[in-house]
Order: sequence, then structure tokens, then C-alpha cells
Amino acid sequence: MSLNVLKIFLPTVMAFFAGISLTPFLTHYLYKHRMWKKKAGKISPDGKETIIFNQLHKNKEVGTPRMGGIIIWSSTLVTIFFFWIIYQLWPTPLTEKFNFLSRNQTWLPLFTLISASTIGLIDDWLQLKEYKDKVANGLAFKVRLLAVALIGLVGGWWFFSKLGIDFIYLPLYGNWVIGFWIIPIFIAVVISLFSSGVIDGLDGLAGGIMAIIFTAYAGIAFFQNRIDLAAFCAVLAGATLAFLWFNIPPARFYMSETGMLGLTVTLAVIAFLTDSILFLPLIALPLLATSLSVVIQLASKKIRGRKVFLVAPLHHHFEAIGWPAYKVVMRYWIIGIVCSIIGMILVLLAR
Repeated sequence: MSLNVLKIFLPTVMAFFAGISLTPFLTHYLYKHRMWKKKAGKISPDGKETIIFNQLHKNKEVGTPRMGGIIIWSSTLVTIFFFWIIYQLWPTPLTEKFNFLSRNQTWLPLFTLISASTIGLIDDWLQLKEYKDKVANGLAFKVRLLAVALIGLVGGWWFFSKLGIDFIYLPLYGNWVIGFWIIPIFIAVVISLFSSGVIDGLDGLAGGIMAIIFTAYAGIAFFQNRIDLAAFCAVLAGATLAFLWFNIPPARFYMSETGMLGLTVTLAVIAFLTDSILFLPLIALPLLATSLSVVIQLASKKIRGRKVFLVAPLHHHFEAIGWPAYKVVMRYWIIGIVCSIIGMILVLLAR
């Protein structure tokens, strides 16, 4: 038991300090090459200008670099492969214990983290190209959606064909065998979480929420005796905290797509691996509420011809009604912690 706890905490601390150590090199590059938007603002998914958002953030996006999410996945990779290399060079029972790169627990989430983060990095890079008179939107939404769906397809296939998982766990019932349908369901969940990336809109918001969620899943995986997966989740939390250290207002950089896309897609995989997919909406309630606010806003504008919120996503609505950004962020953190604790309890009781 003590070694299992150490196996989780030691890599977590290492990921945090790896992220802190890598940040000066990344920020030097980002500021030297002016890796920020050349024009503030954005365009909504329906192609129209987001007037209220652009007024709220007209001085906040220009001058602060994007791509801060590189810190999260790079420090995660450094930590994972450090313990793997140590085991390859000195194969002892102790080094084997601390190597948490395993086929049935961490290969798939690591693949999704790398692939989705790479797509996000390309999107960020395109957004930072010089645009004189218009706001850059990066990769087309359809392209990003297709790429995420392909990652979901690979993940669903891996679950079904390689891990032999063809069921969803239902509380009070047990395993509900659905066979091949695990693949389209997996794709749908991945796409749903991809849409929640819009929570990355205020300093400290996305980093804090994602660190809370992955900490909760580290606890869930630990109590399910999936120690390698627990270590992986904890390392992601530690790496995200390193990012958050520099993202607390005033932010040194923004997470942007290379961080958010990797984290949300990986979260879907972890929810399936821990048989907690039905509890994911509760554990990740801030993500769900943020994503739904955008859907509700777009549907209302199309059907009723008017908006429900002053501006979507939801956290910007609170800004628009006069809440200071720090109040929005801290209340989101509090809600995230409470929901994660309740979700953890329900997942463990359901077993």
C-alpha cells in the first residue's frame, strides 16, 4: 500500500517541478516570437462576431502568449518516460513498480493526450499567423471535429479489440454488454468533452477545474486498484498545477487548444477505463454546464431569435453581469471540488 501511494505522489511532484522548470524556456520562446493573437476577440460558432465578449476582452488577449498547454503535456511526457527509462536501464522490482506505462491502463490515455494535444498545437499555430483585419480562428471547426472523432474511433477500437471491453458499467445492475456499440458511444463521449474546451476563457479557470477533475480520477483509479492509471491521472494534475502557477492572474500565458483539447479527450478515455462514464457529468459538471450554455445559446438564437445569456459560455455571462473574473474562477473551483468529491463517493459506493 505504501509503495502504491508513493508511486502516485512521487511522479506527481516530479511533474509539477518539471513543468515549473520548463516554463522559463517556453515563455522565453513565446514572448520572443510574439506568440499571441494580433487582434483581440473571436467569432461565435454561428459565424457572427461576439460583441459583448470582444468588449470584455478587448485588452486581454493581445500581448499574452498562447500555447501554455505545452507545459502540461510536455512535463507529463517527461515524467512518464523518466520512470520508464529508469526501468529499462535498471530493471529491478522497485524500478518496475514505479514504471506506470502499461498496455491495459496508460497506453490509450497517453496516445489520446499526445494526438489531441498535437491537433490543438496546430490549431494554435494557425491562430497566431499574421492577420491584418480579421480575427484568426485556426483550424476550421469541422476539421477539428473530424480529427477528434478519428481519435475517438481509434480509442473505441482499442477498447473493443485490444482490451476486450464491450460493456458499460451500470450502478445497481452491473456490466451492460453492448458489444460493438462501445465504439460509437466512445466517439460520442469524446466529441461531447471536446466541446467543453470553451471553458478556457478566464485566467486560472480551465487549469484549476482540470486539476481538480484529474485529482478526483486519480483517487477513483487508486481505490479501484488501477494504480498505473491513478499515477497517470495524478501526473496530469501535477502538470496542470505547474501551468496554473503561471496562469493565475495576471496570466503569463494561456492554455489554449494544445492544452485543453488534450486534457478533455484524455478525460473521456479515463472515464471509460474507470467504469465511471455515467458519473462523468457530475464529476466534470463545470465542463458540462459550460458546454451546455453554448448549445442553449445557439439553439435559442436560431429557434427563438434571441439569447438566453448575455454572452456564452456561461462564465462570460457572469462577467457580463458584473462579477469580477477572479470571483467567477474561484466559485467555479469551489463547485468543481464539491462535485468531484460527490462524484467520487458515488462511484465508489456504486461498486
